[in-house]
Amino acid sequence: MTGLIRILVVDDHAVVRAGCRQLLELSGGFFVAEAASAAEALRLAAELRPGLVMLDLNLPDGSGLDLIPQLLAGDAAIRILVFTMHEDPAYVARALEGGAHGFVTKGDDPDTIVEAARQVASGEFFLSRPVAQNLALMQSRRRKDPLAPLTRREREVLLLYGQGKTLADIAAGLGISYKTAANSCTSIKTKLGLANTSELMRIAVAYGATTG
Repeated sequence: MTGLIRILVVDDHAVVRAGCRQLLELSGGFFVAEAASAAEALRLAAELRPGLVMLDLNLPDGSGLDLIPQLLAGDAAIRILVFTMHEDPAYVARALEGGAHGFVTKGDDPDTIVEAARQVASGEFFLSRPVAQNLALMQSRRRKDPLAPLTRREREVLLLYGQGKTLADIAAGLGISYKTAANSCTSIKTKLGLANTSELMRIAVAYGATTG
């Protein structure tokens, strides 16, 4: 294993982990370990001290976005490449703000994924071309309208939230399930980079004032 770049692939799908392992090891220069959850990722990162973590954002015991700062707290030198199905630029922005060093999607071609792993492990930053373009477009729109990333339904949820409605009230008012209302609030916080519900309420009240 001497001279090899140690990579920890964190994904809850065994097929994806196996595919990444095969792709990277066949390309040469990598030793790949696997983790299926956030808890396992933290344990193996402490044991193996990998140079790079390839991280999915959807994990069975938590969000990859929350895992990023935890990994860095355990080893500030670790490099993190997000590797996920999410193409929404809001997730890209949140990942980079949290300390990630690169972002590729599972739709990117294999050569791009290998190149990203090498560059991020060597200390560089990497965004695949579609990711970079979408991020730039989002930032341009956000300068004109800070709520541009939100869907029509998310704006409806935000408006009701700012009126002091509970999630149950919002669900009933919009004819959606409680879970959908809760997921909409989570998505709004992610897209707008809000850290907690207090910030969500502040934005919601301000939005209501502009539409009232």
